[in-house]
Amino acid sequence: MDIISLLNDYSIDYVTEGHKHSHAGWVNVHCPHCEGSNNYHLGFNVNGAYSSCYRCGFHPLVDSISMLLNIPWHKAKEIIKQYGGKTYIKYVEKAEHQNTKPHKLPSPTTPLQPVHKRYLESRGFDPDYLEKVWGLMGTGAISLLGDLNYKHRIIIPYVWNGKQVSFDARDITGKAMTKYQACPLEREIIPHKDILYGKQEAWKETGICVEGTTDVWRLGARSFATSGINFMPKQLKIIAKTFKRVAVVFDSSPKKEKSLSIESIKANSNISKEMQAEKQAKELIAELRFRGVDAFRVSIIGDPATMEQSEADYFVKQLIK
Repeated sequence: MDIISLLNDYSIDYVTEGHKHSHAGWVNVHCPHCEGSNNYHLGFNVNGAYSSCYRCGFHPLVDSISMLLNIPWHKAKEIIKQYGGKTYIKYVEKAEHQNTKPHKLPSPTTPLQPVHKRYLESRGFDPDYLEKVWGLMGTGAISLLGDLNYKHRIIIPYVWNGKQVSFDARDITGKAMTKYQACPLEREIIPHKDILYGKQEAWKETGICVEGTTDVWRLGARSFATSGINFMPKQLKIIAKTFKRVAVVFDSSPKKEKSLSIESIKANSNISKEMQAEKQAKELIAELRFRGVDAFRVSIIGDPATMEQSEADYFVKQLIK
């Protein structure tokens, strides 16, 4: 697909290879799917009918074009065809990933400092427990990895099969353009969107699927996160292979929005995050059931990370009993 001509014709700002947020074979724009989207995080693969955001993950091409141009799905499909694109590919298996740069953390990175602990305490977490169990670390006013500054963040290691393969970094100031800043793709041993965040050794037949790392901290070792509401094919395979029963606990939609049809949601470029979560939860459940997993939706008000710890403990106990 000639994505560059499309973006030029519709006056959409973009960057290509050579920019820090774009790699060979990709054209990047500001992501219309997620919050804090002014960092060219959504990439269009020039050889495939799909797009992917560093923060919120995989998106079918028609979804991204629809939201980017603020048009309904059927018009987005017509435009994609005009520029030589295809709209029927839903999932695309990527070539085996190889990191082209050494995997390492931003420097300097330190144990959690008082400022990091105060932030975690303000959200109802025990920082000493998280530091011990989840390996959290922190950064100060300057912490660099290549040309990226990970200042004033909590570093969240991603461990897979006993080895650290990636990381994410949560802003603690409330002033950063992006709440989370992930490990650069070229430094990930395994892309964090190809695995699940959690404690593999603690998983049993029943698992609790949540959106993000903080949700896992709250619900504990029986839960796992897809790192955003959009799940990738490799994540789907891992879930289906690991669990016989899965409770999907994505953020719930407001009651008045639940009456909208999925097609109405797809055509609305101003879709709320909660509505996206509802749509993705339904799709994940359908995919898991197709693969023989007893998957079901559990709706809560807000997100798991905002629960009181005693409430979260009771919630988990009821799900896994």
